[in-house]
Amino acid sequence: MKTITFQGNPLHLAGRNLTVGTPAPFFRVTGQGLKEVTLADFSARIKIITSFPSLDTPVCDLQVKEFNKRAAHLSADTVILAVSMDLPFAQMRFCDAFGVKNITVLSDYRNASFGINYGLLVKELNLLARAVVILDHDVVSYIQIAPELTKPLDYDDALKSLQEILENPVPGTSSRDAVLKCKPCEGTVAPLSHESVAEHLALLTAWQLTPDQKITREFKFKDFTQAKYFFDIIASIAQEEGHHPELDINYNKLKVTLTTHAAHGLTENDFTMAEIIEELNG
Repeated sequence: MKTITFQGNPLHLAGRNLTVGTPAPFFRVTGQGLKEVTLADFSARIKIITSFPSLDTPVCDLQVKEFNKRAAHLSADTVILAVSMDLPFAQMRFCDAFGVKNITVLSDYRNASFGINYGLLVKELNLLARAVVILDHDVVSYIQIAPELTKPLDYDDALKSLQEILENPVPGTSSRDAVLKCKPCEGTVAPLSHESVAEHLALLTAWQLTPDQKITREFKFKDFTQAKYFFDIIASIAQEEGHHPELDINYNKLKVTLTTHAAHGLTENDFTMAEIIEELNG
């Protein structure tokens, strides 16, 4: 699990492991008017996503204003999204008060979907880390996470990287199909063969196959609170993926079991979900 600091004290970042060159994960956030907004709603080739803890702090205030100012000089092929845990009402007041019109400010307050999917959820605070991520054709092309939560980002470095991305675009139109994601079960779903199950399981050495054709793993934590936190993180991702594992807590232990009921056995979705859970575990 990645760490940052807050006034010198260590904090942990929960969520998936985002790296340059990988497909951009899906996320759901809330816009003005409490409307659900997703990554797919932005068709611009290049998306700059900047996250921050709260508009009620001077550094975050400056961060939004700085990106709003710089957005005025960007092409129509580029969009800037600013994401925090602030309520949409507070974000709207801020934008109206300071004339923030060149960027789209969004809230992750409902399910921390952006924070979890981009590995930017500060575990101890339930706030977002200060960061900027640049996506080109929905491929992660740049990541900057402020090592100290109270310090500003290096805006010049982010804009320099943006210029390099503009000059050397990622070929193709989209990499959405390459994202590690469960696929909807439609119609008759066939379970994987025993051979295929064995091949998949060989890549997930911590998981075990049960006699009734399920895969399971037990995670152990410091205490009940930590186990419950991981339970909630998995539940949030599972709801987005539309593939729900069995989750059983016994004090500081969380047992996760996966199967596809529609197939009466194991499918690719079970192993995809297991891989995502391994990512979340860090």
